[in-house]
Amino acid sequence: MKRTEQHEPPATPAEELPGPRRPRRPEDFDASYAGTPPWDIGRPQPAFLALAEAGAILGRVLDVGCGTGEHTLMAAGMGLEATGIDSAPAAIALAEAKASDRGLTAHFLVHDALQLASLGKQFETVLDCGLFHVLDDDDRRSFVENLRAVIQPGGRYFMLCFSDRQPGSFGPRRITRDEIRASFAKGWQVDSIEPAKLDTRMGPDGILGWLACITRT
Repeated sequence: MKRTEQHEPPATPAEELPGPRRPRRPEDFDASYAGTPPWDIGRPQPAFLALAEAGAILGRVLDVGCGTGEHTLMAAGMGLEATGIDSAPAAIALAEAKASDRGLTAHFLVHDALQLASLGKQFETVLDCGLFHVLDDDDRRSFVENLRAVIQPGGRYFMLCFSDRQPGSFGPRRITRDEIRASFAKGWQVDSIEPAKLDTRMGPDGILGWLACITRT
């Protein structure tokens, strides 16, 4: 599914939301689920829902940094074999409870996204909403190597992240299109990097992000 890059006007000051920088350590993420963190909106992100409706999410699905499991459960609701991993035990417990409440079958486990190869499985589709942009440069390289180990040739990686178009210093690092292309320069085909919005609980306008669609070659 080849997509052309689209363009949006730059963010206005009204889209600059206050807030602390997003936590990095696993224990920080786990503590966030004592309440409801700003990224836990209780439904799939519209950009991923649109991919599902377009038939782009196929086969066995891995949701990395799944949080409370909305995208894993979206895939499971489509009749796909879906696995969600997260480093936060509290998030995984909430995801498992959601699956039970909704009568859906999905596999959730506490797992390090930098150790994907140890899952010992391959997937046709990997979803990433908000993981790539919290990784530092070294972790990013390790993540991409591990990602390659779990996506079968021809499989797709769909990633939503903060973009450099988003003003302010709150939240995670901003990512440029060039950074995404550089991270996936070898062994991958970057099909598209489109402007997208990430919905949050912090305001109605959302966050300016990128939706990257990348194929393992």
